[in-house]
Amino acid sequence: MTGKTLAAATIAALAAAAATGASAQELTLWSHWADQTAKVKFVEDAARAFEAAHPGVTIKISWYQKEPLYAALKTALSAGQAPDIFYAETDQTEYMKTGLILDLKDKLNWDAIEPWAQEVWGYDGGVYGFPLEAWTVETYTNEGMLEELGIAIPVDGLEGEAFVEAVKTIAGAGMTPMAQGVGDRPYPGAFLTHEILVKRLGKADYESLLKGEGVEWSDPRVREALEYAKEIIDAGAFPASFSSIKLGEAHRYFHTDPGAAMLQMGSFYPSRAFAAPDAGGQPENFALGIVNGPIPPDAACPQCKTIAVGGSFVVNAASEHPDLAVDFLNSMATPEMGNAWLEANLVQTGIKADPSAITGDKADYFKKLAAANEGVTYTYGIPVQQMHGTARETFTQTVNQAFPAGLIGVDEVIDMMGSSY
Repeated sequence: MTGKTLAAATIAALAAAAATGASAQELTLWSHWADQTAKVKFVEDAARAFEAAHPGVTIKISWYQKEPLYAALKTALSAGQAPDIFYAETDQTEYMKTGLILDLKDKLNWDAIEPWAQEVWGYDGGVYGFPLEAWTVETYTNEGMLEELGIAIPVDGLEGEAFVEAVKTIAGAGMTPMAQGVGDRPYPGAFLTHEILVKRLGKADYESLLKGEGVEWSDPRVREALEYAKEIIDAGAFPASFSSIKLGEAHRYFHTDPGAAMLQMGSFYPSRAFAAPDAGGQPENFALGIVNGPIPPDAACPQCKTIAVGGSFVVNAASEHPDLAVDFLNSMATPEMGNAWLEANLVQTGIKADPSAITGDKADYFKKLAAANEGVTYTYGIPVQQMHGTARETFTQTVNQAFPAGLIGVDEVIDMMGSSY
């Protein structure tokens, strides 16, 4: 982040927070991202700016990895000792159902937040999360490997059999086509299939399918989409260690060891991959490309893709300082802070921002990301964010795990998903 950008963001945060006038109070915040330096710095800087505008107020932040955070929150919420603000994701509807978090519908500065964030964080008439991180599902490419094999994938993606043949060529050369894994997340294994489904069905029918509100899993178009995904899987798309590869390991598998031609990943990819090589980042001068995923035959919406709200902050309904907690979140809801987030983290945000204003050595990455998202039609939320209950659990077990691992086929997916609603 440039000094000018940081200064502007800090001034904006101070101005947005100045009216509270609280004193001698401590806000506590627990968050994921313990190993993601840029995100930690962004939130810590926002906290220090807020403290400067509120003499006597301190913000105590505890950083965790995701699973330990969730375990700590479960215990703390049950004991009535949870922090004022904590990290959450939109699929954690249990927080809303049980009244554990504050409705922010009439409290956040929504004019400075993307409109779709209210849809994604909406529940039973309320809106519950501050959408700091957002991301699209992208297909990252190892341009050096593809060039070596004589494969060119346009930014709009390959259609039909052309993608299948590319996978066969890569696998036939003894290389891994797609470095995917589901060792510690309930969603990356489904990227291939659900992006094919939304393209084949179109946004409205795809969302209807996931929510069980009209389109059924026995629909012939759904079967065609699943059969196309199965053809790609059977061509050898994924590594043999697919079921055990963790999210961070998939990044390294793709860009460093042993290397893969593609990685379907959320656009939070840079938060890990743009670290120094000795800290797990991609090698210097790695030829990174960004394209859209495979387009199934007879696609109703070839330009459709998913955008998800990732890391968000919610306010504990039992907080002793709810207004102060909301004021802190609003101090980050400014265009200046939105651009500061983009520049520091290289991933989208629910805060309204202007990516075209980004300069410096990461500007090229944003140009590639913008090109891959030009003219697209978004569905909001990956399936585990749009689905609930047994259907969501079944989707995780089948479409995210067993199906891409080659353990079940199309018929089993249709039967199991159809009976889960």
